[in-house]
Amino acid sequence: MLATSACQGMVCSGFKSDIVFIALFEGFLMSAAIFTLSYSGGASDDHVIDFYDVAQALIGFQRSLALTTHLVLNDKVITQAPALKGARILALPPEDGSWKITAAVIVGLYTVGTAPKDSPIGNLIASAYDYVVSETLGFHVDFDKTLGQQYDELKKMRETELKRLPQARFDSVIEKCELAIRDMHRPIAHSETAISASIFSQVGSWTSKVQQELDINTYEYLSFTREEDRPETFVGRVSSYNINTYKGRIYLRAEGRPVPFELGNVARDLRSISLITNSLVSNARDRMSGEGEVALKAYKRVSKSGKMKGLLVVDVNKATGDPEY
Repeated sequence: MLATSACQGMVCSGFKSDIVFIALFEGFLMSAAIFTLSYSGGASDDHVIDFYDVAQALIGFQRSLALTTHLVLNDKVITQAPALKGARILALPPEDGSWKITAAVIVGLYTVGTAPKDSPIGNLIASAYDYVVSETLGFHVDFDKTLGQQYDELKKMRETELKRLPQARFDSVIEKCELAIRDMHRPIAHSETAISASIFSQVGSWTSKVQQELDINTYEYLSFTREEDRPETFVGRVSSYNINTYKGRIYLRAEGRPVPFELGNVARDLRSISLITNSLVSNARDRMSGEGEVALKAYKRVSKSGKMKGLLVVDVNKATGDPEY
């Protein structure tokens, strides 16, 4: 049994405090972060929403939270939410007069009175989820200024042995969460019983909003991809790369943001991979220099609105004039 009857009574009475405690044997589990998915517009403003669509949306909400949390805690990318280890995600009672669902990510074992008010791990999970959702929806988040700073703060506090994960690990989770986040759009895109949705996170007394709302435009971005007929050349520096999937991200000067790429079968040779990894190493060593740039010949993948979603690479070369390698 997870909770005592006294604790069950506390939870069922409604979420009132910043930290939710669930009794477990002789200790308490601590709520690292609270996440709220809130729909607005259409029928949801009258406190109703399509049952099937919102059921699928909530599964997507839980799955995306579980996959992100598991990576932060275990440095492993899972594909099924039940595989989550080191934490639990609990649904809290809905508030009257709204259509939103609140979930508590529960991690760590504390005795009564010893749980900190603000959880550094909670801040890390909240930042990671913001990064995953925003990047999935096609909006750039500066990894070093968000998650990077959270890891630096954890290291200074010396409260956890969690190691700093590279950006490529989170990029792998983004790929796994795409369908789940698309399902979170169902009340907006299918039954149209909502117009938009916002996601909020709360850690201790601090509440923040995920940068990008969900709406019909973000749904179309996820749902539609067109690959252009002719390849182009794109110059930039590799910011992440997964040797197992041949996928990564490259910062393109012309776009002013990192863009996902995948090496096509014809570009998975030793020479191309060496150029990609050398660019990644150079970028990690000195991001401010202009060295380590590569030129990718690739087919552009775009959304319905024409926004670049990624590149299918067919050839890799050194950028002209780059003496780095």
